[in-house]
Amino acid sequence: MIIRGQRVARPVWALVPALVLLSGCATLGPDFALPDEDRWAEDWRSEALAGLPQAPAPGAAWWEQFDDPALTAIVLAAEAGNNNARIAGLRVLEARAQLAGAEALRLPQLVSGTAGAGYAAAPRGPLSIGDADFLFGNVGAQVGWELDLWGRFRRAIEGAGALWLESEATRLDVLIIVRAEAARLYLQHRTLEERLAVIRDNAELQKRNVAITGTLFREGAANELDLQQAKAQLLATEAAIPALEAAILQTRNALCVVLGRAPGEVPELALSAPRLPVVPEAIAVEVPADLLVRRPDVRAAALRAAAQSTRIGIAKAELYPALSFGGSFQLTRTSPSIGNGIDLGIGPAIRWNVFDFGRIRADVRVQDARFEQAVFAYRDKVLQAAAEVDNGAIAFAKDRQEDARLAEARQTARRALDLANLLYREGMIDFQRVLEAQTTLLQQEERLVANRGEIAISLVQLYKALGGGWVAPASADPVDPAVRERMRARTDWGRLLDIAQGDGNDTER
Repeated sequence: MIIRGQRVARPVWALVPALVLLSGCATLGPDFALPDEDRWAEDWRSEALAGLPQAPAPGAAWWEQFDDPALTAIVLAAEAGNNNARIAGLRVLEARAQLAGAEALRLPQLVSGTAGAGYAAAPRGPLSIGDADFLFGNVGAQVGWELDLWGRFRRAIEGAGALWLESEATRLDVLIIVRAEAARLYLQHRTLEERLAVIRDNAELQKRNVAITGTLFREGAANELDLQQAKAQLLATEAAIPALEAAILQTRNALCVVLGRAPGEVPELALSAPRLPVVPEAIAVEVPADLLVRRPDVRAAALRAAAQSTRIGIAKAELYPALSFGGSFQLTRTSPSIGNGIDLGIGPAIRWNVFDFGRIRADVRVQDARFEQAVFAYRDKVLQAAAEVDNGAIAFAKDRQEDARLAEARQTARRALDLANLLYREGMIDFQRVLEAQTTLLQQEERLVANRGEIAISLVQLYKALGGGWVAPASADPVDPAVRERMRARTDWGRLLDIAQGDGNDTER
C-alpha cells in the first residue's frame, strides 16, 4: 500500500498483533538429545581408579596437594599468562557477541536507507519562464521485520547459545591442559635437578676412588690398571653432566613458553628447594557418578553436537514461506517547490523458494549428516576420556609399586658398595668389583629419582584425566584486564566487556 502525503490507514496497523502471534507458530527441526547407547557414560566406573586409595577432596585445588609453593605459583602463573588460555577466553567473548547477533534477528531490521541532495540549472532562453535554477533533496528508508514462523531465528539463537556454552567448556579444558602441562614441566625440571645432584654426588665418590688408587699406585700397592679404570669411570660420569644441564635449561625454556614468557629465568622456581615434592598417598578427589560427562572436553563435544542439531531446523525452515512485515518512507523536497511530497508504503510480504526445494532438501540432508558426525565425535571423546582415566590410574598405581622395589634396590646397592670398598682395602677382591658396585649404585639412584618423577607426573596426568579434580577454579573474567581495555579503546563492545560471567542473555550491542 502506497500513500502519498497522508497517514497510514488504521486497518493496516491492526494486522500487527496478529502477525506477532504468527511469529511463534512452530519450531522445525529436532530437539537435541544424545542417542540412548551413549547413556553408559553417565554410570561408568574405572576399576583401576577404584583400586587406588582415595581421600575426600579437601576443598583445595589438586596442585596444592603437593604442598610445594613453587608448583602452586607456576600453575597460577600459567593460568594467567598462557597464550592459548587467553585465546580461549577471547573465543568466549566472540561467542557472546555471536549470540547477541543471533538474538538481534528477532528485531526489525533496516533493509536500506537513502539520502541525496543536488543542484540543477537549466539553460535560459527567450522562452524561459521564471527562475530555472533549483535545489532538490530526498531521504528515505526501508524497514523489514521477518516473522519467525518456523523457528529459524529461534534455532539460530539456540545454536549460538550452545556454541557460547561450548566456548566456556573449551576454555576450562584449555586451562586444565595448561595447568597440567605447567605442572609436568615443573616436575620434569625438578627430576632433572635431582638426577644431576645424584650424578654429582657419585662423581665425588669416584673422585675419592681415583685419589685412593693413585696413592696406592704410587706406593706400589696397586697397579696402574686400577688407577686408569677409576679415572675412566669418573670421566664417564662427569660426561653426563653437560647433557643434564642442557636438558634443565631446555625444560625451563619450555616452561617459559607455557607461562607466556620469553626464555629465561623463572623466579617461581626459587620458592622451593630444588627437589621433587612429596606425592600424597591418596588421591584427593571425590569421583562423581557422571565422571566422564562432567569433563569439559566431553561437555564441549556434546554442545557442538547440540549446535549442529539446530542447523537442521534452520535448513528445514527454508522449505516454507517466510512472512515479513515491512515498510518504506521517502521524503522529497525541492526549491522552488516542484512536486514536494512524502511516499509511504507498508504491508506484508511473502518469500518462498518454491523452485529451490531440491537445493534446500539437499542442505537439510547435509546438516543431518553433519549432526551424526558430531554425535560420533562426542562418542569418540567419551571413549578417549574413559581410556585416559583408566590409563592414568594404572600408570600411577604401577609407578608406586615400582618405587618400593627401586628404593630397596638402591639401599642394597649402597650396602654392596660399602662392602666392596671394605674388601678391596683388605685385599680380598680386585678393584673391578668396586667399579661394578659404584656403577650399580649410580644406575639405581638415577632410576629411583626418575621413577619418583614419573609418579608425580602420572598423578598430574590422572588429575587432568579426571577433568581437573573437580576443584579447579578459573578466573571469572575470560579476558585479561589489559586486553579488555585495549579492545574497549578500539571497538564499542557495549556491556559485553564488563560482564564477568554472562548467562547467555546479554544482547547489548
